[in-house]
Amino acid sequence: MTLSSPHNPHQPLTVALYTEGTYPQAHGGVSVWVDQLVRGLTEHTFSVQAISGIPFARPALDMPSNVNFTQVPLWGPPSVTRTDRQREGAILSAYSDFLESLCTLDVNSFGVALRALSQQGAKGPLTGVLEGGRAARLTLDIWTAQARAQDEDRLPGRPRLPRPTVSDALDVQMWLEHALRPLAARPPEAEVGHAVSNGFAALLALNGLWTYGTPFLLTEHGIYLRERYLEFRHTSYTPGFKAMLLRFYRLLCSLAYREAALVLPGSHYNRRWEEELGAESEKIQCIYNGIDPSVFPEAESEPEGSVVSWVGRVDPLKDLETLIRAFDLVRRKIPHAQLRLFGGTPAGNEDYERHCRSVASGLHLDGNVTFEGRVADITDAYRAGQVVALTSVSEGFPYTVIEGMAMGRPPVATRVGGVPEAVGDAGLIVRPRDVMGVASALGRLLEDQPLRARLGRAARERVMEMFTLDGCLQAYCRAYPVALANAGGERL
Repeated sequence: MTLSSPHNPHQPLTVALYTEGTYPQAHGGVSVWVDQLVRGLTEHTFSVQAISGIPFARPALDMPSNVNFTQVPLWGPPSVTRTDRQREGAILSAYSDFLESLCTLDVNSFGVALRALSQQGAKGPLTGVLEGGRAARLTLDIWTAQARAQDEDRLPGRPRLPRPTVSDALDVQMWLEHALRPLAARPPEAEVGHAVSNGFAALLALNGLWTYGTPFLLTEHGIYLRERYLEFRHTSYTPGFKAMLLRFYRLLCSLAYREAALVLPGSHYNRRWEEELGAESEKIQCIYNGIDPSVFPEAESEPEGSVVSWVGRVDPLKDLETLIRAFDLVRRKIPHAQLRLFGGTPAGNEDYERHCRSVASGLHLDGNVTFEGRVADITDAYRAGQVVALTSVSEGFPYTVIEGMAMGRPPVATRVGGVPEAVGDAGLIVRPRDVMGVASALGRLLEDQPLRARLGRAARERVMEMFTLDGCLQAYCRAYPVALANAGGERL
């Protein structure tokens, strides 16, 4: 498929841009990507509708004049209004169908029920009904009946639905009430919508589609559902609570793939997940992230000694523990080696940062590993090392890899998401969570200056050829009119 359309790709458009936990309330790779998009496509007007956990007082990023935004908090104080008996019955009927679809994993029924809830959300908040006693009884009764029926049927291949406790049902009811709040948020009126991830951002896009008929395209940097699976591995949720939440995420992601006018992954790796979950292959077009090479010029020299740089947000998905443990093995061979960690810690990840610091201290690396936080000029972080490391267990198409490559720093990176597509033959790829493999690759590059120089030159050339910001922006400039054409029944 190619992004071509009979419409003028430079025609000014109004774009509803849907985000979750990123732009404009937080820093990070996706926020950088959104900022580049809205600043690069100045002919368009962007109305950002941002999902947040709790309300935030002010944006973390300055927004250009072609951007306005509203926030949709999932966990802020609820907006509750009086609901007449007829509307309460309509909400509970849709909620009942919604619960049935979660239990049966029926994406068609899920879509019908979710749209019915969207229609009710357009009339006012759903909270007063969904947090009430009748909704609680429905949650327990429908879940119990479906779990019992599925135990009796024992259909092969169907994921087991655990029977709920009363506590499970109440916890799921509370979580769903919050998760469905975006359906009562008025969508921006726009010609085209753009969800910058699946999940809750896509829920906003679906709401815009159902409310105003706004066609939307869906960008995926990482695979949203896969990251939820990884996240839930390390939670203490009960099996029943975890099963229902993952069913919600799976059905939501599948529905978004099906309803999007275009699905635009940041790497070819994502296509397998997207097609498996319902995206039509002809709607999928990979658009790589891009950077401005002039902002990341080739570094003129290397730092003294043996130094590894890591750049990113402190987050369990980045698996800093593996990097620190691998670096301990490097340090034993190169005693004065340094690992410099650049990046902030998002709210909620403070315990993970403390854990990583504890791991470093326990390995007696306090003099070799430094947590340096956010840096004013990100290029200083890449100049600080001879090698750039990335040990994530999940990634889309990471900026830190191509930014470091643009500056001539060869990467050691894990084989996840689109990372191998970014690195190619210009760095060393290792398996995720492979302490020995990471240590071996880092040691090899630190001790072999000619190899570093050769890979560094290849890295810069690869970015210039494949991963420039201009190329990325041109692709999105073409994508918006194509989404409009698809909505009108025209084929690509």
